[in-house]
Amino acid sequence: MCIGKEKLIRNMKIKFLLVFSLIFFSFVASAQVRYYTKNAKINFFSETPLEDIDASNNSSVSVLDTQSGSLQFSLLVKGFEFENEEMQEHFNDDYMESDKFPKAEFKGTLINNSSINYKKPGTYNVQVKGLLTIRGVTKEVLSNGTLKVNNDNIKANSTFNIALADYGIKIPKLVNDKIAKTIKITVDAKLDPLK
Repeated sequence: MCIGKEKLIRNMKIKFLLVFSLIFFSFVASAQVRYYTKNAKINFFSETPLEDIDASNNSSVSVLDTQSGSLQFSLLVKGFEFENEEMQEHFNDDYMESDKFPKAEFKGTLINNSSINYKKPGTYNVQVKGLLTIRGVTKEVLSNGTLKVNNDNIKANSTFNIALADYGIKIPKLVNDKIAKTIKITVDAKLDPLK
């Protein structure tokens, strides 16, 4: 009788360990908190009487921490591509001084992160607040956007305007009245779980 009781207790312990292990590992698997991409698309556009300015950078790195709501973007300025090669050259040499200021970055937080259910697929309106650094100048930015939560990724989108003068971007007097003082920035990122 004693041997049967010991065997029963041992079997119960094994079952308990198996159930506990399954619960623990399923919790760890569903607790993914960081998402990442190295090919977020950042586009800027400015409509001007002289010529529209339109460029895209498809190699921006982004990290989203769903637990804290922390959101970061970083890109190489020379990664922006224009249809007009001459415009791209002026952008890098004259306006952005890309050799001196090679990177632009954003470090911020989703203000309403607690209202997003990252375990439930859907589209959520978000507010993002943070610091945008361009040409070595850092300014606070507040923007609205959307997060689309899918089963295996998160898509982030936002559009906002910045004033060129805020970041020390000078427009030559010759074309000053033909170039817009603000530009529209569009962010489009598909983030996958960080492994």
